[in-house]
Amino acid sequence: MLKARARTDELFQLVREEGLYDRPIAERHRVIFYVGHVEAFDWNLLSQRAFGLRSFHAAFDQLFAFGIDPVGNGLPADTPADWPTRPEVERYNKRVREELDRAIERALQRPEEGHPHLMQMLHVAIEHRLMHAETLAYMLHRLPSDKKIPGPQNIAWKAPRVKSRLVEIPAGRATLGLQNSQALDNARENAHEFGWDNEFAAHQVNVPEFAIESHNVTNHELLRFIQAGGYRDRSLWSPEGWDWRTKENIEHPLFWRCGGNLWVYRAMFGEIRLPLEWPAYVSHAEATAYANWLGRKLPTEAQFHRAAYGTPNSDRERTYPWGEEPPAERHGNFDFLSWDPSPVGAHPAGASAFGVYDLVGNGWEWTRTEFKPFPGFTPMPFYPGYSANFFDGQHYVLKGGSPRTAGCMLRRSFRNWFQPHYPYVYATFRCVED
Repeated sequence: MLKARARTDELFQLVREEGLYDRPIAERHRVIFYVGHVEAFDWNLLSQRAFGLRSFHAAFDQLFAFGIDPVGNGLPADTPADWPTRPEVERYNKRVREELDRAIERALQRPEEGHPHLMQMLHVAIEHRLMHAETLAYMLHRLPSDKKIPGPQNIAWKAPRVKSRLVEIPAGRATLGLQNSQALDNARENAHEFGWDNEFAAHQVNVPEFAIESHNVTNHELLRFIQAGGYRDRSLWSPEGWDWRTKENIEHPLFWRCGGNLWVYRAMFGEIRLPLEWPAYVSHAEATAYANWLGRKLPTEAQFHRAAYGTPNSDRERTYPWGEEPPAERHGNFDFLSWDPSPVGAHPAGASAFGVYDLVGNGWEWTRTEFKPFPGFTPMPFYPGYSANFFDGQHYVLKGGSPRTAGCMLRRSFRNWFQPHYPYVYATFRCVED
């Protein structure tokens, strides 16, 4: 919990006072909401339910309770004056931490007397905060540079230019999801591995042979798509994607800007010349249009699993693309290693058994699989809407992880999801041929 708090604390320390009441992304709350939200979430989840603690500030408990994911035109209309001051929020946060820390310490000393789901709830609190450490990063990415205190500069990655190729993946099985803990062998170290409700239950899928690109689509490759008129060719876009593109006047990825005769890239702490070998961060709609331009598709969730965790001539699967070794810096750009991407192929040690690169880290990967429950899905009793509220046919599964994804969420079963026209995520893609 302390490490997770440090991650969100360091993000808020990047924001100058004049930026706290900005709304860098129209579809999200103002920055000040998130200063209170990560603490209010912990309090609302744990205080009464797990420890029997009474509320000391019910108004803040409610004000900071829920983020938003508006569909259509349901954008928030609040003003900065509708929010409390930073000192007020920080006093609330301080007391939340003090009361919860005392209660957690007492409960862990006598676990047999505590709430039966306490450890699971603590995992939820930690991973929820770590998720916000990432989503807040891409929100602050949109905040003007003069409202941020610059952090460490991007690592000087050394990587040769790579040429992506199609890698043949033989037919085989892919295991999606986690086994329920009661079905696991008690001898296994991960017998009580945490997973969100949408990760259950484990099941196998037969995946016919297909071919997948060895590397993510780069900015250089996407630039060719733009120069070929891909953003103006209606035949490449779904009807919904085309409506979004024209209504919002989308002509290029959100992270790009045309500066005279040069393309520039909006990095976390300022603009730089477009890094051609970085992965292209785009929406699902843009990724789909690019795939259509090549006569290909985005992979399914099962195809991603087969390419990332499968092995040739065998149904044996790996824990990570590179094997069983826990994630380390040499395997990829993840776990808050960098504020921005690295060149594709910069981490050859992270390649899968089939020779597919960067499947974990450097950018979440879009799939064409709608976010739906697995067979046997059961909502978490203390957080029933976490996944179920988004089984609406308007969100797509992402796999892998980004530079700002915590190491604990690099597990094979983890599923991320977003709307197809949401361009702010650190999300890249690669294409397949069925």
